[in-house]
Amino acid sequence: MTRRALLYTEMITANAIIHGKRDQLLGFSPEEHPLALQLGGSDRTKLAEAAAIGEQFGYDEINLNVGCPSGRVQDGSFGACLMASPSLVAGCITAMQARVKIPVTVKCRIGIDDQDVESDFSEFIDIVAAAGCTTFIVHARKAWLQGLSPKENRELPPLDYGRVHRLKAALPDLVVVLNGGLTTLEQALAHLQLPTVSTDACNQSSHHLTALDGAMLGRAAYQTPWVLAGVDHDFFGDQPSPLTRHDVIRILIPYVEAHLARGGRLHNVTRHILGLFHGEPGARSFRRVLSELAVKPGATADLLRHALPETGLRVAVEAA
Repeated sequence: MTRRALLYTEMITANAIIHGKRDQLLGFSPEEHPLALQLGGSDRTKLAEAAAIGEQFGYDEINLNVGCPSGRVQDGSFGACLMASPSLVAGCITAMQARVKIPVTVKCRIGIDDQDVESDFSEFIDIVAAAGCTTFIVHARKAWLQGLSPKENRELPPLDYGRVHRLKAALPDLVVVLNGGLTTLEQALAHLQLPTVSTDACNQSSHHLTALDGAMLGRAAYQTPWVLAGVDHDFFGDQPSPLTRHDVIRILIPYVEAHLARGGRLHNVTRHILGLFHGEPGARSFRRVLSELAVKPGATADLLRHALPETGLRVAVEAA
């Protein structure tokens, strides 16, 4: 659906990479490039080692997660709680950059708990940027480490897009990418093509805003993956893609068959495409077939061929 979008892995701890099954944790397919490895940790030596391993595996970027609010992550002294320790984060960035040639970036919040989203956030960015980090992916809301669950932290407190734009205005040489609450490409583009951003979108009048460098879609890209089909055209000026949703499934089938041949299960793949036909006739049936049958032992790629006609699109994919 897109050749240009930069994909990020889930957060993987440095310890897991150093001591775990690396092929299983870090393996990917060439089609996934460009691809960033997101690391979790706070030990600069271990993070540097994990970053070097990631580079050896062929990742295009190393990203340090300074935004995850889960209790388990806090117990490990990494994720969002690191926003209270900007000097530690800076040290980790320096150590990782010393080991790799690919970019090392940071994904963070605009603050945690009782931190001031202006002064404390500015201090965090200044210290980490001084260590050599030039790219920040900013989830435009605080993380409340006490009192809110990880799920609640995805919705509360309110988004403050304006704060991210003020960061870019204050430090224009940084690459600033917006994350949080974006559900469509139109919403994302609005923050890159000012002055079209509305007052409501950024919590302040548009003449104070500075265009951002990028946008990250998280849940939207997962729950409604067809949104990715417009990325190359809308963001990079490529010709509109001729692909349809059923083309995507047809092209995916050889990938599925190769995965099954390696001992994988159909559900490993199909659970990620349940929302492909979101909003289309038969989407519920497509989702139900995959949810109920792909988990069964011995399920094959034929299930995808059988599921598609139930979308009502009358798609012929037997030639795949």
